[in-house]
Amino acid sequence: MLKLSIITVCFNAASTIRHCIESVSGQSLQVEHIIIDGGSDDKTLELLKHYRSQVARLISEPDSGIYDAMNKGLRLASGDVIGILNADDFYSDPGTLQKVAEGFKDQKIDACYGDLVYVDATDIRKIDRYWRSGSYDRCKFYNGWMPPHPTFFVRRSVYKKYGLFNLGLGSAADYELMLRFLLKHKVACKYIPEVLVCMRTGGQSNASIKHRLTAHRNDYLAWKVNQLKSHPWTLMMKPLRKIEQYIRRPHTGVYDPEPD
Repeated sequence: MLKLSIITVCFNAASTIRHCIESVSGQSLQVEHIIIDGGSDDKTLELLKHYRSQVARLISEPDSGIYDAMNKGLRLASGDVIGILNADDFYSDPGTLQKVAEGFKDQKIDACYGDLVYVDATDIRKIDRYWRSGSYDRCKFYNGWMPPHPTFFVRRSVYKKYGLFNLGLGSAADYELMLRFLLKHKVACKYIPEVLVCMRTGGQSNASIKHRLTAHRNDYLAWKVNQLKSHPWTLMMKPLRKIEQYIRRPHTGVYDPEPD
């Protein structure tokens, strides 16, 4: 039977961590849930005590950022397949991970991904953006495409073979990892055409022009460190592709695990 490990990294996430944990524990199959806390000084750890029986491993200590914390979790994970769910995110329904497990029944598949919706930070029933990933074709990377990282599940053997997150790439560390796995090493990947993850709105890479320029530079380095050559328009297209996420956005959503 396929074993799944889910890694959640957090820091001062008292307002959302409960929702995240319950979305994992409420799945229809058993999961190894690993939580890496960066040394929170709010009520995060106090809340985690109440969910200790639902968490396989819990570490709380200072780290060098979100991807350093993710790497700690990856080293601890024992599952055949690993997914990463941030403290602000939650799975769209209790059958999400079952769908993922079914995607890996084909032993030739080493990675899979699906769709993602951005929900309002205070009213999670309201969808702000809909990221429809589309069918898999590694050549799409040259047109600024990438899968939503929170929906990206990978066999542990792939991490062992091709490495963990590159801590020198800042906010583009997940982009670099997917370029390395999917484009450089041609890992076999499958698209699950359903919303797998709901993400609360926010994020530093697009918070200002300065952050966007930094993200653009890191995206460039993600190609360079892998000795990959992008097209002249690749990196310009990457942020522009987000426009269609707003166009596709429905006015209201149904992804509410706590209905009134």
